[in-house]
Amino acid sequence: MALHHAVLALLAVKPAHGYELKGSFDEAVGDQWGGLNIGHLYQLLERLSRDGLIESERQAQTVKPDRLVHRLTPAGRDELRRWLAEPSPRTRGYRDDFFLKVMAAAQMGDAAALRQVLSRQRAHLLRELRSLADARGDLAPGLPPAGSSPVVDLLLTAAELHARADLGVVDAAEQGLRPEILEALQGAGASQQAGEGRAEGGGATAGAGLLGEG
Repeated sequence: MALHHAVLALLAVKPAHGYELKGSFDEAVGDQWGGLNIGHLYQLLERLSRDGLIESERQAQTVKPDRLVHRLTPAGRDELRRWLAEPSPRTRGYRDDFFLKVMAAAQMGDAAALRQVLSRQRAHLLRELRSLADARGDLAPGLPPAGSSPVVDLLLTAAELHARADLGVVDAAEQGLRPEILEALQGAGASQQAGEGRAEGGGATAGAGLLGEG
């Protein structure tokens, strides 16, 4: 519900129509969030209206089509206060394409493939850090006012910290999944498959014996 509450926060400042909300959101959080899709925003507004958290008024325009201006209701303001008063727990689980690639290489016991996965991930993260440094340079004093938001600067800091933490994960993978460990994993997998094969063979033999007795 974080995006729903972000929309409530923007409407707490002043009533606004859809495209105005999108512009305010994009300006407030910068490029690092990834932008807010206008179609998704309209879905959020419909849900907020259905839940009684906002109300909408149709306003006529002389040239353009009528527009809906949305404003916060007392219930919406209460919900925003409730959300702000709560901590933000981590979403359960840790789903990441990188970890699936590491798992695949480890299960295959392919040390070369694992080295490539880790090397490419490290290069990607270093490029990301350079890109973030460039973006931070664009926020230097004297440049356009749109880049002066302390919230955008904080988001850049968060992105840098996440990238550096991910580099630490790559380091940990290089240490914890050394070739000898991969060989052990591969050996364990082969033993398990052999055990399953023997169990299936034993079952077939027992079945043949029963059939012979009949």
